[in-house]
Amino acid sequence: MSVVAIPTRRHPGLRPARPRTAPTLTITLDLVPGPLSPRLARLVQLLGELAESGEGQLRTVDDVAAVPRPAPSPAIAEPPADRDHVDILAGSRLVRRGGRVVPLTRIEYELLLFLAERPRRVFTRLQLLSSVWGYEHAVARTVDVHVRRLRAKLPGAELITTVYGVGYRLADEAGISVDHSR
Repeated sequence: MSVVAIPTRRHPGLRPARPRTAPTLTITLDLVPGPLSPRLARLVQLLGELAESGEGQLRTVDDVAAVPRPAPSPAIAEPPADRDHVDILAGSRLVRRGGRVVPLTRIEYELLLFLAERPRRVFTRLQLLSSVWGYEHAVARTVDVHVRRLRAKLPGAELITTVYGVGYRLADEAGISVDHSR
């Protein structure tokens, strides 16, 4: 980690975003991937509190206001990851399988979440088009294509069962959980 304090300077050809009436302190943090240490997490939290109170601004490299993410608590240990278990983290819209993130498109994610939140219930293709896609005026086979892509991205995990002549449902033996808090 490196912390750099840069004094305010006027560069030729650059206009300041707003006139400065007070001294400016710029802090640049180069963070390595992974969890933050407790002290660094506290620093990020304090900088966020200063920004929220109006005493300063917190900006990303792209000069967009950013809200720092709290570091995961070291006291809470992740349960050992089952290879075939699928976790849907609804708050962050992530899908994990065996500890690794599975990249899904928006529709694939919405389809998987919709079925996971309604286990043991069969849905026709038109019901899925209406509920997940938000419209009914499409080719019903669109659902088949997205189910096939989901199965390809999550091989070995029997998540979606085809009910022939009707539609799809979440498999009874599907090792899947939905966490709305993360």
